Amino acid sequence: MRSQDLKDKPVAQFKMNPHIVKTYEEELDQLSAEVVLMGGLAEAQVADAVEAVARRDVALAQSVVQRDHKLDELEKDVERKCIRLIALRQPMADDLRKTVAAMKIATSLERIGDLAKNIAKRALVIAEAEPMSPLTRSIERMGKLVSSRLRDVLDAYKGGRQDLAQSVWASDTEVDEHYNALFRELLTYMMGDPRTISACTHLLFMAKNLERIGDHATNMAEHIHYELTGEDYVEDRPKGDTLHTS
Repeated sequence: MRSQDLKDKPVAQFKMNPHIVKTYEEELDQLSAEVVLMGGLAEAQVADAVEAVARRDVALAQSVVQRDHKLDELEKDVERKCIRLIALRQPMADDLRKTVAAMKIATSLERIGDLAKNIAKRALVIAEAEPMSPLTRSIERMGKLVSSRLRDVLDAYKGGRQDLAQSVWASDTEVDEHYNALFRELLTYMMGDPRTISACTHLLFMAKNLERIGDHATNMAEHIHYELTGEDYVEDRPKGDTLHTS
């Protein structure tokens, strides 16, 4: 088209087609909805894994392990949609932050699913050992705390609530403190009765997995904060005196 032809055309003809804009917004909404769906599945996985430990429920633990593939598939789908949207739509500012946050949060949720699966696998082993009710109750308490953090951060994402994301981010220390207390409790049991070492080791890994789920919830809170404000947290993440174990 010649430059003169461009000058002769009305300005209105160069405006974005409303249908294209609507479709673009629908793609972003669909992306967010899929991440919310992932969040619901991940939350259920964590809650069921912890319940399987508390109730020594073999069938429930097996169900958690079997359901993990769904989160893997959704995470890959979200990633593909994000890459496609960035490549074809070239989002900027708020839309770009929303797209990148969706991809990062989906990754955290997939990893949370993996950690829940690991807890469930160890629950299957624990179910074959002698009951250790005081310790499994400690795991249950920590699991409920972590589940509440996960629920809050998902509500923050769904509702666009920066204040709720900030609350989750600021409370990371509480999860660390529960982990440290449980770590010491398990060591005390193992030193007092060497026959409990095997079961306590599995419980220790469960506690570490829960602590990592709490870390992922905090990561998600940071992504939500950046999506909504365009700014990173300037202060260091609050952390307890965590005992680092693999």
